[in-house]
Amino acid sequence: MSRNIITGIDVGTYCVKVVIANAKERNEKGLPKILATAQAESRGLRHGYVTNVRDVSSAIKKAVTIASEKAGVTVKKAFVGISGIGLSSVATNSFVMTSRADAEITSLDIKNLREQCEKDIPASSIANRRIIFDIPLQYKIDGFPALGKIEGLKGNKIEQKTLFITCLDHHVTDLISAVNEAGIECEDVVAAPIAAGMVTLSKSQKVAGCVLANIGAETVSISVFENNIPTSLEVFPIGSTDITNDIALGLKVPLEEAEQIKIGAITGASYPRKKLEEIIAARLSDIFELIEAHLKKIGRNGLLPAGIVITGGGSGLNSIDTMAKISLKLPSRIGTIGALDNKSSFKDATWAVAYGLCIWGLHNEESPEIDASRVFIKNAWKRTVRAVKQFLP
Repeated sequence: MSRNIITGIDVGTYCVKVVIANAKERNEKGLPKILATAQAESRGLRHGYVTNVRDVSSAIKKAVTIASEKAGVTVKKAFVGISGIGLSSVATNSFVMTSRADAEITSLDIKNLREQCEKDIPASSIANRRIIFDIPLQYKIDGFPALGKIEGLKGNKIEQKTLFITCLDHHVTDLISAVNEAGIECEDVVAAPIAAGMVTLSKSQKVAGCVLANIGAETVSISVFENNIPTSLEVFPIGSTDITNDIALGLKVPLEEAEQIKIGAITGASYPRKKLEEIIAARLSDIFELIEAHLKKIGRNGLLPAGIVITGGGSGLNSIDTMAKISLKLPSRIGTIGALDNKSSFKDATWAVAYGLCIWGLHNEESPEIDASRVFIKNAWKRTVRAVKQFLP
């Protein structure tokens, strides 16, 4: 396989999505050209985590095979998105004293500071978890905020606020095992909400502050961005399948019919429209209450100028953006893959994670920087690779 070929695999509870892109051929936006996409029904997953490695491996292999045949390439390596209720984040504030007599900050001081941040993670937040990667959120030197690179500056006390993206250890291990069993080498494991944000959010949205909500089949994952970097991440065990179940119970119809009603494939007077809207609104209200609670927890409720961007399979529900606007008191819109050009075969944001993984992979190849909004990846890249390698067999 050509080293120019990048593959992203999004292993979701409902389906496995694969995007194959060419790093050397670019679209109108300067991003990797998509060669092929494919999807296969997921099996062996529950709330985003692996319950049966063999079933998940079979679904991955099927999707990759279809995409490979379309693209005319052989996929041997891939970047894999990880999601599910085992994914979370924790932020720590730590400090160290500079080691040099002249108080100049060195790379050793920065390394010691990062290690101290990891040591200061509460035991309850790291038990049975592994760090996927970390992102420096803020530096202070002698109590004053410091922007940009701090190496070479002078000060006695260096403080750092760091966001650690973590996942349950066995969830990561099982996912990598499933990918390997499908005959594919896992080049990197990336948090799905972060990957999605790379292609659905603009730089201006990330700078101003926004929350990206991916409403999947059995989970809702959110990632909060401010000052161009992710500042929080959380996953909730609720999704669009719960809406389907509620419709089936409320209207007394089979699950298959309830799913068709939910997506608007069945219309007419065969069911009470008002009751359907009440059922959907009640479950969406639960979802937005969870998002609001998290924003309150991190002190950002009502304070994100770019509002909420909704993606995932559940984003197609009628008036979901209006309800989000009312519930969260924030601007709201349905996300699209804005990184694609006008000739692209799809704009559906349900493919955002898989394509975002390809963008991540482009940086792994040390290609030219695409957008300043990706700078944090370069800063954390070496730590990311080091952290993920410990999961590989």
